[in-house]
Amino acid sequence: MTVVAARSRRLVAQRSRVAFGTAQNDEEARAYLQQRLNVYAKTMFWAFVTLIVFIAFSYRVYAIEPRYYELVFGGSSVLLGVMAFIWRVLLARGAMSMEGLYRIDLLFAIAIGGAFGASAALQFDVRPAGYTSLLFASFAVFTRALLVPSSTRRTAAVATATFIPILLGAAYLAVWSVQDLPGSMLFGGALTFCLVAIVIAANGSRIIYDLSKKVTEAMQLGQYTLDRRIGSGGMGEVYHARHALLRRPTAVKLLLPDRVGVENLDRFEREVQHMSQLTHPNTVAVYDYGRSPDGRLYYAMEYLAGIDLQVLVEVHGPQPANRVVQILVQVCGALQEAHDAGLIHRDIKPANIILCERGGVPDVAKVVDFGLVKEVTNDTGASKQIVLGTPAYIAPETITNGTVGPGVDLYALGAVGYYLLTGRKLFDCKTDTDYLVQHVITVPKRPSEVATVHVPIELEAIIMKCLAKQPADRHASARELAEALEAVPRLRDWNRAEAERWWREFRERATTPVASDSATITMQIDLVHRADPHA
Repeated sequence: MTVVAARSRRLVAQRSRVAFGTAQNDEEARAYLQQRLNVYAKTMFWAFVTLIVFIAFSYRVYAIEPRYYELVFGGSSVLLGVMAFIWRVLLARGAMSMEGLYRIDLLFAIAIGGAFGASAALQFDVRPAGYTSLLFASFAVFTRALLVPSSTRRTAAVATATFIPILLGAAYLAVWSVQDLPGSMLFGGALTFCLVAIVIAANGSRIIYDLSKKVTEAMQLGQYTLDRRIGSGGMGEVYHARHALLRRPTAVKLLLPDRVGVENLDRFEREVQHMSQLTHPNTVAVYDYGRSPDGRLYYAMEYLAGIDLQVLVEVHGPQPANRVVQILVQVCGALQEAHDAGLIHRDIKPANIILCERGGVPDVAKVVDFGLVKEVTNDTGASKQIVLGTPAYIAPETITNGTVGPGVDLYALGAVGYYLLTGRKLFDCKTDTDYLVQHVITVPKRPSEVATVHVPIELEAIIMKCLAKQPADRHASARELAEALEAVPRLRDWNRAEAERWWREFRERATTPVASDSATITMQIDLVHRADPHA
């Protein structure tokens, strides 16, 4: 019996997946159906309240009183109570099984049809009552077709269950009362109206279901189903997704259609290839890479339910020195692995460092986005550099002569540390070009001059060394920078307990990961004319 019951449940689940094509799994199909039935019940409840109030008001104003007035409105009150119970108690509180939801769907249809069929029969002396009942039952059928995901067959069955009591009421009126139309014509007209309404509702459900299915298929990339957009950049968009079999939350980066070109395709493929080589715990892990049936490139990586450093500072302000040191040390580890593999990130910035929790450990930094490249072109003898990156965090040598080495990432990391400590970028510029000029010719103010939090002298010296104009004046490697940071005397402004408390409050406040839309841009700079900022 247990095996048979389990098989039956699987068959029901399979049918639900067919009927509710937008769901990702059985539980989501059930939850979605319950949510839509709840909306339907709420809509019909208030529509029925409106109708009852209108009819009661009209009867009083125009002195109309059917023979069974009290019975009609007493039954209406009972129906309202049933609707309210289904809406507020059964559907709004707790999870119901798929079988239970199917029963409620059918019960709701029979209750509405029965109420209006009985109302038409009991108000035989008010001739428009029969037409009103038929119209409102049709309204209920069409509303369900719009709101409740359902197969064509089930919609037709539920609509039929709604109209059977209406047709019984019409038969009673045709045989036992005097109406404006001959009895056979009255019943035949009601039957025709009901059949047409059933066909329209069933086809409407089919059209809506097919559209939902197409939308779902459009959001399907290999084994991954896209859920919602969680970020964007200069080359692609990042979506929250789920693996079809593992049910594992995943982040999928998708190359935008308007960015598809030889250069961007190469860059996109290079990005995923680089990231797949890296295994450091502070580098985002890549799971998969592929191309959708319509040719869209994507790769799947671990989903980071956290906050990027740009948003961290924008929302929570400058960070304690101890926390900054811990973050920078972790990023150094990720960069050292990349540098040892001959890879330069080239776009280290707050928005490309995600702070999250991993395995119960708070404040885990993850470096993302390894897709940038440098190109040099010559045009009519003038030296022009295409600078790809984020202007506020580009190293001077990248701007002046195109030199790209580990020092580029260390300079950018120093600028990130400066931002975390002060809440400000290195320079206060209005344009991207001004940033590039300032990186080359201006020494930024020391963090202690602009910070609102205490900055240890040792930490300030490290940050300023990272920001040296010449790569040779910076730390020799990310490992050396990490060692210098670890030697900074610890303050009591941040510890494990405070980090755990911060993340506990963060989880309570946020239901979705917070990420900024800080886009990496490509700029073509004429170095001949920009060498002198006054030229």
